[in-house]
Amino acid sequence: MLPRMPNEINGIPAHALVVHAVVILVPLAAVLSIVSCLWPAARRRLGILVPLSALVGLIFVPLATSAGEWLEKHVQETDLVRRHTELGDSLTVWAILLFALSALLWLLDTAGRRSWGLPPFLRSVWARRIGGLLLMAVAAVSIIQVYRIGDSGAKAVWDGRTS
Repeated sequence: MLPRMPNEINGIPAHALVVHAVVILVPLAAVLSIVSCLWPAARRRLGILVPLSALVGLIFVPLATSAGEWLEKHVQETDLVRRHTELGDSLTVWAILLFALSALLWLLDTAGRRSWGLPPFLRSVWARRIGGLLLMAVAAVSIIQVYRIGDSGAKAVWDGRTS
């Protein structure tokens, strides 16, 4: 079992700090995924960095969600907070898909160069193209979801508090 993350860090809710890792890492992994799908030279140079960045982003998503659940119990419940929570819960699925597809395409690319005993279809250009299209779609949705979640969180915190 992993050690439990503190709910506060120097008196600041951990969610407000950890969420920044998600805001950077998930879109970064998504952009790297799109670049690697569209640009073969970049795909070879980026290599395992693409699925690794998606994995690190994926690790931070449940940490931010867990810290957010603690914070939710310590703030006034509003429609904006509820909306942010619902959207935040959806990111886990997209982060998993982003990691899984980027890892699969990296494996297919690596296996294709090393002549591993893969079935002919998986070694085909079509398998990589279909996988690449799926990965680019998941990457785009992941970026949009991070934006939507962040926007709803900012509204939940700042709505009616500025003049």
